[in-house]
Formats: sequence, C-alpha cells, structure tokens
Amino acid sequence: MNQQDGADSIRLDRWLHHARVFRTRTLASDAVARGGIRVNGQPCRKPAHVVRHGDTLTVSAHGQVRVLKVLGLAERRGPATEAALLYEEIDP
Repeated sequence: MNQQDGADSIRLDRWLHHARVFRTRTLASDAVARGGIRVNGQPCRKPAHVVRHGDTLTVSAHGQVRVLKVLGLAERRGPATEAALLYEEIDP
C-alpha cells in the first residue's frame, strides 16, 4: 500500500480501479457518471471527484452494494492482496 508521493488525495475513478472494484478505469468512470457511487453519503457523478483517507464510498456495482472505507491511496493498480489493503469493507 503505497501512498502517492506526498499526495493525500486521488481521483475517485483511479481509486476504484486501483482498489480493484472495477476492472478498468473506464468502467469506474462510467459507474460514477451513472450515479452508482456515493462519497460520504453524497451522490457523486464526477469521476475526478477527490477521494481522501477516511472517506466512505458506497458502491453499487456487479449486482451488489458495497460500503468501503478508504484506508489508503495507491500509485498503481497492484495485485489483489495490495488492493485489499486500500479499504475496509463495512456492512451496509
């Protein structure tokens, strides 16, 4: 789990891709644009919305709703074991 060099935020679509919630960044962007993502309880339709450590994301995708607490920011999409360290799953 690497945090970007001194960065304390990342684009929502990038984080969703790095955390392996979506297979591609384009799919993540499309899901955000369709309104399937909430950030801290607020609807979000902008893929460039900034995500920070501690934010809570509600993701409606793949036929389920997941609530994820952001624990880290990655500079790249790594293996699933690294991606799992980027968030904590919260029961909705």
